[in-house]
Amino acid sequence: QVQLVESGGGLVQAGGSLRLSCAASGRTFERYAMAWFRQDPGKEREFVASINWSSNTYYADSVKGRFTISRDNAKNTVALQMNSLKLGDTAVYYCAAKTPGWLASSNAAIYDYWGQGTQVTVSS
Repeated sequence: QVQLVESGGGLVQAGGSLRLSCAASGRTFERYAMAWFRQDPGKEREFVASINWSSNTYYADSVKGRFTISRDNAKNTVALQMNSLKLGDTAVYYCAAKTPGWLASSNAAIYDYWGQGTQVTVSS
């Protein structure tokens, strides 16, 4: 079992940056593939970025070149560095974990564990 806790959300102006962090409980963090999703009210949950246990990454086209996902297995954390933020990036951001760790995915349905989410609001 893994418990995930996100932090780092907040209010930022368009063009600014935020860094989200997700802390995972347990001693087997390195066995999980991790991902970030986001959801705006009234919309479906949307894939943002994923990273597998060997730190191979994959991004949604909408964030490629602006966001960077990374993990620190020694600290049981995964981060999402968000630069050049746009109004359309406003959403609740969720951290997710799944096994097997070698296979990250953009499909929210196959992730086993989710955090409670952190709000990111981009203003003009």
